Amino acid sequence: MRLNARIKRDWRFWKGLSRTLKRVKTIARDSDNLICDDLQAAVEQWRNNPAMTFEGRTVTYGELDAMANRYAHWAKGVNLRRGQTVALFMPNRLEYFAVWYGLSKVGVVTALINNQLSGLPLAHCLNIAGANHVIVDVDTSPIFEQAKASLERPMQQWILGPAQGDQRDLVQALKSCSQLPPDRSVREDMVAGDTALLIFTSGTTGLPKAARITHMRAQLYMRGFAGSTGATAKDRIYVTLPLYHATGGLCALGAAFLNGGSVVLRRKFSATHFWPEIIDQGCTMFVYIGELCRYLVNHDASEDETRHKIRMAFGNGLRPDIWPAMKQRFRIPEILEFYGSTEGNVSMFNFDGREGAIGRIPKWLRKRFNSRLVQYDVEREEVVRGTDGLCIECGPGQVGQCLGMINGGDVRSEFVGYLDKAASEKKVLQNVFARGDAWFATGDLMKMDADGYFYFVDRIGDTFRWKGENVSTNEVAERIQVFPGIDQANVYGVEVEGADGRAGMAALVVDGAFDAQAFGEHVARELPAYAQPLFVRILPALDTTGTFKIRKMDLVADGYDPAKIKGPLFFHDPKKGYVKITKSVFDKLTAGALKF
Repeated sequence: MRLNARIKRDWRFWKGLSRTLKRVKTIARDSDNLICDDLQAAVEQWRNNPAMTFEGRTVTYGELDAMANRYAHWAKGVNLRRGQTVALFMPNRLEYFAVWYGLSKVGVVTALINNQLSGLPLAHCLNIAGANHVIVDVDTSPIFEQAKASLERPMQQWILGPAQGDQRDLVQALKSCSQLPPDRSVREDMVAGDTALLIFTSGTTGLPKAARITHMRAQLYMRGFAGSTGATAKDRIYVTLPLYHATGGLCALGAAFLNGGSVVLRRKFSATHFWPEIIDQGCTMFVYIGELCRYLVNHDASEDETRHKIRMAFGNGLRPDIWPAMKQRFRIPEILEFYGSTEGNVSMFNFDGREGAIGRIPKWLRKRFNSRLVQYDVEREEVVRGTDGLCIECGPGQVGQCLGMINGGDVRSEFVGYLDKAASEKKVLQNVFARGDAWFATGDLMKMDADGYFYFVDRIGDTFRWKGENVSTNEVAERIQVFPGIDQANVYGVEVEGADGRAGMAALVVDGAFDAQAFGEHVARELPAYAQPLFVRILPALDTTGTFKIRKMDLVADGYDPAKIKGPLFFHDPKKGYVKITKSVFDKLTAGALKF
């Protein structure tokens, strides 16, 4: 029986992998076939098919292409040259994809700016993009105006809406632009290794970095998911993730557009409208980020959540505690979890549906993948090297950092990196398994079981050391969130005066009153002593990025000082359990008068 199950599992994995490899095998760095050529071919094949629906309006492939062509001719009209950059600072809307698709037709790079940014972080992204033009709408224009004083160079603002002051009306400008494709000669001598987009990291632990997305890399994303999802022209994919991020803007769109399917795009995610809209629009797939799924599971039950036609949900970051609820409560036949990063060269798929696993590399296919786990010292924040100076590979069940071998001859394992060369070099490890080799350091801690399934443990820097033990913030958060009444938990390490390592602290969003005593009993049952949070603070909400990643930097800076923190704050007293931190308690903690 176990043998039959293993054969079925391996067959599902091989079938999914084969679909994916079939779509990406012809991608080449020196090819003159660019991402816009892939999309143009889709337009020619499915010109009259519905391509995208947004807020009641549906456009066909042909109409979407005509929109893109106008942007291409607009770029030529304002003398934008091949290799120059335009910043795109807008929320999800019908024109978003058409902008960068059109600009790619004339070799212009589009910097996809997070529309949730403002102030100095926004100015930082605009500055490193090096653009002289920025496209905004009525929602983002006021935010851009506030950041203008921090820009290193003047930027011409083009607005999709009424223009004021020194703004220029892009809607009016586009009316005089042709709907026909620009001549291919405009991108003569361009190759797939040239830059198509700039996509920025989330900036959860610092200012965002600009990852350089080549045409080749965009093809890997879009073609890869066109194959891995098995989508067809009959599929309608519900996209509520921001299009400035690769998961929503490339993976989901590629699954639809390169198969003749259609996208139902929403301005932003809403748990309330999620299932009713999926039903109303006849969607068959949706793309997720892990926290999106948590919001759905935590939302009130309704009849709509099982009346849908969803056959697959695909995405990354789905936590093990949420996985069964997603599959069973919402009756989703297939969940395709994958692992990857915007700038990295490591990608994995969990084609056979093992709950909790982010991907799989079977022993019999190990040589086809460039990913390995190596031992990692959390306290020193460096890989462990043997007496020969080389890294030590992890065995089954052992936690280590995931690395991806950099091989310039294989487009799937190439590391393009960031615009910032120094930042790119910091992500490369030399002499890992052999002298002279080079590997991309993902910054992620994982473990692998004997069957080749990979499980995410934590981000490096999130895992901390306390009482001589490594504590995974991710694993602690999972156990904490089982406690009734806790909607969200963000776990991190804070420095304590006179103590080695960092002590655990949990920022909690609770539904109703917080029972400190019952919570203390829960963590005592669920977690070893060294992993139990020493400090707890209660927040009305957790700050997140546009892709629902929780920000930790400000929380770590606040520490456990009641002078910096508004709202309930607790300390785990070894005799009394969790007690409120007053100024006198804080003074005793900083003076070392209280034992941990």
